[in-house]
Amino acid sequence: LGVSLFSPCLAPRCLSPPQGLLAGVNITSPTPLVRGTAGKAALLSVRYASASADKPVVKWQLKRDKPVTVVQSIGTEIIGNLRPDYRDRIRVLENGSLLISPLQLADEGAYEVEVSITDDTFTGEKTINLTVDIPISKPQVLVASSTVLELSEFFTLNCSHENGTKPTYTWLKDGRPLSNDSRLLLSPDQKILTITRVLMADDDVYSCLVENPISHGRSVPVKLTVYRRSSLYIILSTGGIFLLVTLVTVCACWKPSK
Repeated sequence: LGVSLFSPCLAPRCLSPPQGLLAGVNITSPTPLVRGTAGKAALLSVRYASASADKPVVKWQLKRDKPVTVVQSIGTEIIGNLRPDYRDRIRVLENGSLLISPLQLADEGAYEVEVSITDDTFTGEKTINLTVDIPISKPQVLVASSTVLELSEFFTLNCSHENGTKPTYTWLKDGRPLSNDSRLLLSPDQKILTITRVLMADDDVYSCLVENPISHGRSVPVKLTVYRRSSLYIILSTGGIFLLVTLVTVCACWKPSK
């Protein structure tokens, strides 16, 4: 009769899940994007926090149309067999981070890590994007001739370099980006610059800047010399040369009559 109808097991503290279950696994990463260089190492850095003292099960996947399992481990101990293209290139660190060395271009992509404690209920996830590039080699500007006549049809400069992935090109005149001008035409990849109807104002030094996510290179400036179109040149270019040669030939062959 003195028994309370309020059961102790119904108290809020009895309804709360264990601390580890409530907290789950919290994963953090200092950066969502890692820019890697082919042939070097890349660290996909994460840290996890959990109330459990058990070793975590770590699973890294490369996101594709069909996800590719990169590695699975218990703590730092890899379990199962690695794919042939990952053998001797993969390590899982104490905090769950993934070290890939040396990098290959095919390693580029979005990587998802899952950290599980005890069972799937205690799972945390994080995604890190990895880019892999080859550094830009020293570019150079190639021209057919370093001189041109004012009002000529066009003049072409080609920015060339041997190595480098994902290049972007910027053309510079006297060290500054080119201003908008309908006479300046760029190829779709902006690697080739064509100046149509050359003017005296185009007499200057030109260079190209090539960049990608991990490097950049700038060419040695090339001097373009523009000559002013003179009246003499206009006469010669419109048939004067042919007339002059004809006159010289006639004079050389002519003999006075006796």
